[in-house]
Amino acid sequence: MLAKKKILIADDEKDIVEFLQYTFENVGFEVIACKDGIQALKQAKVHHPDIILLDIMMPNLEGTSVCEQLRKLDEFKNTPIVFLTARNNEETEVNAFEIGADDFIAKPIKPKALVSRINKLLLAKNDKQEIVVDKKITKINSAEIDHETYTLYFKKKAVELARKEFQLVDMLASKPGKVFTRKQIFDKIWGQNLAMGDRTIDVHVRKIRVKTSDDFIKTVKGVGFKIEA
Repeated sequence: MLAKKKILIADDEKDIVEFLQYTFENVGFEVIACKDGIQALKQAKVHHPDIILLDIMMPNLEGTSVCEQLRKLDEFKNTPIVFLTARNNEETEVNAFEIGADDFIAKPIKPKALVSRINKLLLAKNDKQEIVVDKKITKINSAEIDHETYTLYFKKKAVELARKEFQLVDMLASKPGKVFTRKQIFDKIWGQNLAMGDRTIDVHVRKIRVKTSDDFIKTVKGVGFKIEA
């Protein structure tokens, strides 16, 4: 018998937690329910959930702080983290992706759509859509990509990348000089049927540039992105 997938849900509104717990248990998840950010942080370290669903505005510790702290731990670098929030504005969404979120879902909750997006994130995590390479190291100018350790070395220094940042670099580096369209990047890294915000790729590219250099990933206006050979 396959083990149930674990989802950690944190929200300070009791009725929302109970509703989400019922929704996910009804489709076969094991739910770890938390009432605030501090509890979410502690329970994540104890239970190691497969995916984490956080409200942003919570007492004691906000969801953004929980996400930032978890991303600093090796065991949570690749755990999908989703924000569920009433703060439905562009600034909040961009900030969510910048601190390491995998998705941003605005309230009010649509149960079937939410479950579908959670399942697609789990499928993308396990796969399947990882970029497959047949060599250990890819070298491009000042960059070296170690496919065994999932590490980028830029000018001989190790650069810490989140899972999807690494996938993005790996995809662009697989064919130096080729321009990958936004659709190609979305389909390969996030999945064809996963709805994401328009700025998702831009946020990830900007984070990679900050960690390397402004000209590491080139923008081809109106088309997409590339890494020069």
